[in-house]
Amino acid sequence: MTSSDPNTRTVPAVAAAAAVKAAKKKPAKAVAADSSPFLVGEKVLGFHGSCLYDAKIEKVEMNKDGWMHLVHYRGWNKTWDEWLGIDRLLKLTDENVQRQKELKEKLVAGEKNAKLGNPSRDNPRRSTGVRCKKRKRESIDEDDRVVRSEKVVNIQIPLPLRKQLVNDNECITQLNQLVKLPRSPNVHEILNKYHDCEVKKECKTVDTVAEIVKGLRDYFDKALPSVLLYKNERQQYKEVIVDNISPSSVYGAEHLLRLFVKLPEMLTDLRIQMETLTQLRQISQDLLRFLQMNQATFFLSNYQKSEGLAPTVKDEDN
Repeated sequence: MTSSDPNTRTVPAVAAAAAVKAAKKKPAKAVAADSSPFLVGEKVLGFHGSCLYDAKIEKVEMNKDGWMHLVHYRGWNKTWDEWLGIDRLLKLTDENVQRQKELKEKLVAGEKNAKLGNPSRDNPRRSTGVRCKKRKRESIDEDDRVVRSEKVVNIQIPLPLRKQLVNDNECITQLNQLVKLPRSPNVHEILNKYHDCEVKKECKTVDTVAEIVKGLRDYFDKALPSVLLYKNERQQYKEVIVDNISPSSVYGAEHLLRLFVKLPEMLTDLRIQMETLTQLRQISQDLLRFLQMNQATFFLSNYQKSEGLAPTVKDEDN
């Protein structure tokens, strides 16, 4: 979860960091719940990432950090229930509902051109962008096969990688450090290693793995500058991404991991076939396990001071 300011806290690592800390500070004792501005059973709006979601207060308790509220997000599985502080909740008023709508429109406007995978010309229903939205009224049968992605792509980040995200967040936002670029292995190389590993297992369709991996790489390249960077990383991005170089050939596991935290939110409101979403979730989870197994090799143990930016990366044949 992030703060209520979507313009300054759009990086997914913040959401993971908050999730880890929230898991550790479950309220220890209960006091008079009617002292909180939010009551049990009350319908509210809760911040998740840079968006507001409809929620309901299930429990109200107090701990050393103040009032905490167990909320259930409407339309989401109970596994997404979590404890939120007062600063991440809003009353269900017309003004706040309008704010919710504006934040959602802003997110969709910034990502509506992003596409996942390489859609076939012979099968336009495989498109994950606006084209699918225009087809949603064509038939009831197709609506049965195409679903809202936010309710299906429930990606679980392994605890060691969540801790990695917390460390990443602290190094950049608190210690004023940056990931040294270019990274080795980079995102392109990591995804290729994963693909080769899966091919050797012969337990998945080679074409499916290749398609999803390519889609994730393309999505990473499109999403990095807009939603995967902290504010103080943007200057570094401008200096290293030159001559049409792909971000996936410069950045590494640190930024790839952020993609998986942000992915469910990025796919919000896109209408994608159930089969494609299931494959995406399964391969994403498998890829996260692959990152965890190679954590010592793929991730940096030390970042560099932000004053010393990485050298410019020249164009190369990928």
